[in-house]
Amino acid sequence: MSKKIESQSDKEDGRMVVATNRRAFHEYHVLDRLEAGLKLNGNEVKSLRAGQCVISDAYAMVDKKENRAWLLNLQIPEWTRGNQIDAHEPKRKRALLLHKKEFRRLREALMLERRTLVPLSVYFRRGWAKVELGVCQGKKLHDKRQALKERDARREIARRVKR
Repeated sequence: MSKKIESQSDKEDGRMVVATNRRAFHEYHVLDRLEAGLKLNGNEVKSLRAGQCVISDAYAMVDKKENRAWLLNLQIPEWTRGNQIDAHEPKRKRALLLHKKEFRRLREALMLERRTLVPLSVYFRRGWAKVELGVCQGKKLHDKRQALKERDARREIARRVKR
């Protein structure tokens, strides 16, 4: 299961982060970010509040026929202390709650070549389950190598400044 990661900015923003998709930042260039609500069942909310969520394999898609956006492959395990009647499928298709303007902006951004919609984090804000979506473009192998070199250089500079 994912760890709870909270930074100072998250606390100021009123966020309680449940899971972050660290792999997305390694494999994609994040061009734009968007916050969307998640449509969940009661037991799914309880599992999320307990910090149980796997976001690394998740992705989002826009259904142009229905004018809806969906989050797929987000794994929220069943709530073990609940009854079996309210049990849910862990990797079910979940609706994303967006305003019309946000949906249009998202659809237009995805029409451009080689763009994809990736969930970056799942969190609670003011008691509501939210997901941060990123309009992303895939990185090439040399881009990934360059990012690793830059990260190592920043670490080395921080070490030397600390001394």
